[in-house]
Amino acid sequence: MGMSLVTWLRERCPQCQRSLINSHFDTTFRLADETERLCFSVPGSLCEDCQQLYIDPELIDTLDVRAGRCVFAIESDLVLREPAWSRAE
Repeated sequence: MGMSLVTWLRERCPQCQRSLINSHFDTTFRLADETERLCFSVPGSLCEDCQQLYIDPELIDTLDVRAGRCVFAIESDLVLREPAWSRAE
């Protein structure tokens, strides 16, 4: 059985020990053949200081980006809009 989301998410960056942002991210992975793959609403942890995105290794396999490198990540628009919708109701 694989790791749960809670198991692999971290509160602190392994490099600088600063707090991580745990959220969902829209990402771009550059693959070995120089093509790019867009992935939306990927759960992960981001260190703003180190600019490192941490993603569950099993999810990387599922997305088939194991040989890729994350070159862009931004917090998903849906995550940012959801609290605004909740407050409007």
